[in-house]
Amino acid sequence: MMMEELLNQYARLVVRVGVNLQPRQLLVINAPVECADFARRLAREAYEAGGHDVTIVWNDEQFSHLRYQLAKQAVFTEFPAWRQSLYMDNAEQGAAFISILAEDPEIFRDVDPERLTLAQQAAGAALLEYRARMMSNKNAWCVVSIPTAAWASKVFPGLSAEEAVQQLWQKIFSAVRVQADGDAVAAWRQHTAFLQRAAAFMNRWQFQSLHYVNSLGTDLTVHLPSGHIWAGGSEDTQGGTPFVANMPTEEIYTLPQRDGVDGIVAASKPLNYNGNLIENFRLTFKAGKVVSYEAEKGGDILKELLAMDEGACRLGEVALVPFDSPISKSGVLFYNTLFDENASCHLALGKAYPTCLTGGAVMTTAELLAHGVNDSLIHEDFMVGTRDLSITGCTADGRKVPVFRDGNFVSLA
Repeated sequence: MMMEELLNQYARLVVRVGVNLQPRQLLVINAPVECADFARRLAREAYEAGGHDVTIVWNDEQFSHLRYQLAKQAVFTEFPAWRQSLYMDNAEQGAAFISILAEDPEIFRDVDPERLTLAQQAAGAALLEYRARMMSNKNAWCVVSIPTAAWASKVFPGLSAEEAVQQLWQKIFSAVRVQADGDAVAAWRQHTAFLQRAAAFMNRWQFQSLHYVNSLGTDLTVHLPSGHIWAGGSEDTQGGTPFVANMPTEEIYTLPQRDGVDGIVAASKPLNYNGNLIENFRLTFKAGKVVSYEAEKGGDILKELLAMDEGACRLGEVALVPFDSPISKSGVLFYNTLFDENASCHLALGKAYPTCLTGGAVMTTAELLAHGVNDSLIHEDFMVGTRDLSITGCTADGRKVPVFRDGNFVSLA
């Protein structure tokens, strides 16, 4: 019974706080077929919250693997019109969107990277307007995760599949602050208040640039555009409804100047991209663009990622996460960006969030580019935080202010 209570509490948290579903609102759930039970719990909670209707969009990575191996190459340049309409029709009616992210981290390791790239380009082009709505907070959205056997076995390889799933559930419940005898909603209100305090600290300073240094070889300067906004924890839709985009979340984030990134950055954790792992990689930037890269594993995948489009080799996000965050303290490498990015300061290649620039949410793509905001079909986070990471903020008048030392905030005063 305890597990049933925890699952229901988690579903309630995602619906009531994650997307903060409103009465008579539509909900779309993206779910792997392995996560059917939890998807149904989310749907039940949505109806009980007064939602008008729920649509579940199923995906099956085993079938996707089969398709990538056997279908004709031309298939991957296409995207179904019905699927595009499903997302846009619901979005235009004000629907909220929940995505369950629970992938086998290496399921596509034997798939031709070009096929993966073609499929992502086709989806990105077809869903361009939909994704722009999400990143501009026109709709509430939330990304969550639950264990699958393949994923759990990668995280805990020494355990049986059943034991690994149970262990991963414990880690996930802890990360999202769900406890049998606790109040997850109250815990999230307290947590988001801290993140908003950290964002307010950074917004007061309005640093012109941030300088990253650590023992992995990172020596990177990231310039921030005038009018940038740090956000974190709870956000508001353009209609004024608060929501939490990621559960868990330990980050505050903003956008960089697209042509203002220089130096070297070393990844501190593997990146799971398109069912493949990219490990021990580093990027060299000049005037905002990746000019060289290296990786011990997955270099061909990294090459495809950086070549996705013109903006894929530039940064779209700068995020600060204390090294002593609960997920980091767990000592677990999740091989899942949703969790690993919340154990570490991270950056993202690709599209920036327009909401992180004053007035950006209502700007056109051309206006955003003119303000130095990066655009791309992708948005891929990679981890750079370490125990010895130092970040120094530089103000417009040349003052240097310690922001992070030994992987954590120096002060929020």
